Amino acid sequence: QILHLNETVGQMSKMLRRLLGENIDLVIQLAPELGMVKIDPGQMDQVLINLVVNARDAMPQGGRLTIETANIELDDAYARAQVEVIPGRYIMLAISDSGQGLDAAAQAHLFEPFFTTKERGKGTGLGLATVHGIINQSGGHIWVYSEPGQGTTFKIYLPRIDEAPQTPHRVSDPVETQPGSETILLVEDEMMVRDFAQRVLSDEGYMVLAARSGPEALQIVDQYHQTISLLITDVILPDGMSGPETAEILIAQRPALKVLYISGYTDNAIVHHGVLDPGVFFLEKPFTATGLLHKIREVIDRREG
Repeated sequence: QILHLNETVGQMSKMLRRLLGENIDLVIQLAPELGMVKIDPGQMDQVLINLVVNARDAMPQGGRLTIETANIELDDAYARAQVEVIPGRYIMLAISDSGQGLDAAAQAHLFEPFFTTKERGKGTGLGLATVHGIINQSGGHIWVYSEPGQGTTFKIYLPRIDEAPQTPHRVSDPVETQPGSETILLVEDEMMVRDFAQRVLSDEGYMVLAARSGPEALQIVDQYHQTISLLITDVILPDGMSGPETAEILIAQRPALKVLYISGYTDNAIVHHGVLDPGVFFLEKPFTATGLLHKIREVIDRREG
């Protein structure tokens, strides 16, 4: 999808401020007349959230995080110095923190899956590998600039697109999302999607119980005796139990439980093949953070009958 990055950053700014907490200042510097890029909106949300959380974790004592956009021309000399870079017009998104910084050894491995500078149990090491994969897949590239004690800057370059955005462009206010306090059971076998959704929901105030399969979800519910307001489940799950089958068993145990199905297939395709009944709550993957939060409130707040 063709996006205006200034609009994406603007819409997410409120959520990003919540993610950072009170002791980190967020500075946003958006270039006027910014060009368009072609990237999936849900994946762009993942990129922003992963980089902002990474920056936050590098500033445990507080600090400043700056998000910038710019129109950039990468010339032949730059392209010769950087492998796999094609000269041309790009949109740059830079995220800079005033944190601890990274040495050369850490920078060399930063985008490898499961590499992490965090202490054990504090992160999977998948966040930056995910970012790298999304940007490469979108025809762009990402560089990190850092020195120990001097903070870190991530610069993302995405090819500039001259087409108009697929939705009419307007400079919009940050989208209001209503914080929650309910407990949500999230069942999703894709680790990237599960981590993304769990992070978004936790930072919005929800208590999240996460499982990768139906049997694992049943086990969690068996040991959790408080109220669970909502089940979010992928339609197709591993280990021989589908999302609808998992939901059916859980609703028999907890009749007040509401259900939101998610899937990479479209709503119509799934209903057409008889996997889901018409009229159920459904969200197509990949989804944006805002899209997920609005859908959750729609499901939880709906009165029966």
